[in-house]
Amino acid sequence: MIEIGKWNTLKVIRSKEFGIYLGEDNSSTAETVLLPRKQVPEGIKAGATMKVFIYRDSQDRLIATVNEPYITVDEIKKLKVKSIATIGAFMDCGLERDVLLPFKEQTTKVREKGEYLVRMYVDKTGRLCVSMKLYNHLLPVEGYVKGQSFKGTVYEYKKGLGALVAIEDKYSGLIHESELFNKVHIGEEVSGRIINIREDGKADLALREPIHVQINEDSEMVYDIIKSYKGIITFSDKTDKDVIQKEFGLSKNAFKRAVGKLYKDGRINIDKNTGNIEIV
Repeated sequence: MIEIGKWNTLKVIRSKEFGIYLGEDNSSTAETVLLPRKQVPEGIKAGATMKVFIYRDSQDRLIATVNEPYITVDEIKKLKVKSIATIGAFMDCGLERDVLLPFKEQTTKVREKGEYLVRMYVDKTGRLCVSMKLYNHLLPVEGYVKGQSFKGTVYEYKKGLGALVAIEDKYSGLIHESELFNKVHIGEEVSGRIINIREDGKADLALREPIHVQINEDSEMVYDIIKSYKGIITFSDKTDKDVIQKEFGLSKNAFKRAVGKLYKDGRINIDKNTGNIEIV
């Protein structure tokens, strides 16, 4: 059976002016697919075998190509949005016909020229499509241990849970909301560390380093922000945590640790009455 969305090794059945027909055997009733003449290797004859990729042309007819697509059925790859239509978005898959990302398979409203991680599948009508819903198609984490660094792509966000990440674009990970101090966007590449690998093989992730490492970076960032305010800020222990997160991109505890380090290092003073922080 000729499989759409995959590489097939087929025989040359017959030749026409506009191309050659390929199939699995020489039976007159066997299913065949056209390889356009411009892609036919010179000198190839009936009975020879060829490896071709199968998809549908603009008229929804099965067609073969020797060109290599960016993605095949069941693969997960990052593709770019070419255009937005009434039925969804069309993405560049490396072939003459773009592949459809239906609205119902989007985890966010995609933008033209944006790049998103997707999985290719065959829909009920036998057409190739892609989906951003990857949760049930990612692999359990392998080759990683707690504390190790990772790189991956955010493919979905669930309120109350956090950002779903495909580590190496294939393993299942989650940045819990409690670890999200700055907004991340779907399609964004992120890096950080693995804080836990659960029994089901899914990894809990953090974008920040362990406290003893991160505090140095945080304190320098806070110091630079104080300088930008002409050396004094009115933020203190009593400042609302949401205000601190918006201004510094830190949790309130991380902010207090950074300020504490700056004070201990003698780089700032803290007014005992107002709580205002001033560079020494």
